Amino acid sequence: MENPASAKILLGVTGGIAAYKSCLLLRRLVSAGHDVRVVMTRHAAQFVGPLTFSTLSGHPVLADPFAEGRVEGAEHIDLSAWAERFVVAPATANILGKAAQGLADDFLSTLICAFDKPILFAPAMNHRMWANPAVRHNCQRLQEFGHTLVEPDSGWLACGETGAGRMAEPEVIHEWLEWQIQRTGELAGRRVLVSAGPTVEDIDEVRVLSNRSSGRMGFALARAAQRMGAETRLVAGPVELPTPLGVCRTDVRSAAQMAAALREQARDADLVVMCAAVADYAPEFQPGKRKKDGGEWLLPLRPTEDILGSLAQLPGRAGRVHVGFALEVEQELEHGADKLRRKDLDLVCVNNPRTEGAGFGSPTNRVTLLGRDGSVEELPLLDKLDAARHILRRAAHLLDARP
Repeated sequence: MENPASAKILLGVTGGIAAYKSCLLLRRLVSAGHDVRVVMTRHAAQFVGPLTFSTLSGHPVLADPFAEGRVEGAEHIDLSAWAERFVVAPATANILGKAAQGLADDFLSTLICAFDKPILFAPAMNHRMWANPAVRHNCQRLQEFGHTLVEPDSGWLACGETGAGRMAEPEVIHEWLEWQIQRTGELAGRRVLVSAGPTVEDIDEVRVLSNRSSGRMGFALARAAQRMGAETRLVAGPVELPTPLGVCRTDVRSAAQMAAALREQARDADLVVMCAAVADYAPEFQPGKRKKDGGEWLLPLRPTEDILGSLAQLPGRAGRVHVGFALEVEQELEHGADKLRRKDLDLVCVNNPRTEGAGFGSPTNRVTLLGRDGSVEELPLLDKLDAARHILRRAAHLLDARP
């Protein structure tokens, strides 16, 4: 399965202690397959040497060639025409002011002035500088021009103080860039609801009954839906995963809580993707903590609600596309087809955790898609985000076919 095309990216690095984070950002971008050229200001080179960025990018670094008197022709125009994306990280108060006012007194600010597409700025500075009215005005002006600012984090700053001003983490900036690069319109105007992760059923105040779902597949589906233009909502069981950019997340714990959240949000959804591993059975909660007495503990279990089945009964089902997942360890296709019929699904994604590369917590998955029309499509082993894109494209075709 194809990966999204790589992008040609300019990375502007300005003079601040956060420049070391730009090395980590650069490594992430190159690892993702992008072609990155680095432009550094004279002050940036005092924090991190150009050789570091050159080694990581595989290209020579432009470290203020104006000052060095070695610019050949209209190099700033050539680079601005070459690049498809431009990110400035860290973006100091100085470069934000120059960009907002259209000033071009060094190579980086000249490149910014010559670049005719939106730029991503990741500010980094002392918290009092970040709160300065002039800086806030410049940031607002840049956003009015169509540029994006990745808000800085709060925490300990290099000056020894605490507050807002720390450059966003490289993975956050990378996520913003990937969202811009991979954004499509296949689900534009659609509302997509995704469930993800396990549920946790309390036995007593200490013990729980749960499963081994990591939530990675569901979060990949939510991320992919957002990048495909959908208004995306995510109902997640207890997992340690960051919320995908632009996704509205609701956290739940038990099967009953997940059922309630999904029923409430499914009514106006165009596409429901049930990827959560919901507990099939739950114990009766016992207050306190049962002491170990040496004897057997027989734990009565009651069946939980059939969430997928109940969603099919909600008004407006004919206008919604329902996608389910079937985790099977034997007779996968037969059991998946049975689930498709019983749950009134339009598409079911069958996977076997015993398959190499498709186990719990794996970054990859191997899925077979069964359609209501009897179609069977076996996908190769894919990164979960790539698998999610393929599943959602199939769902988008089903939506487009609805009257």
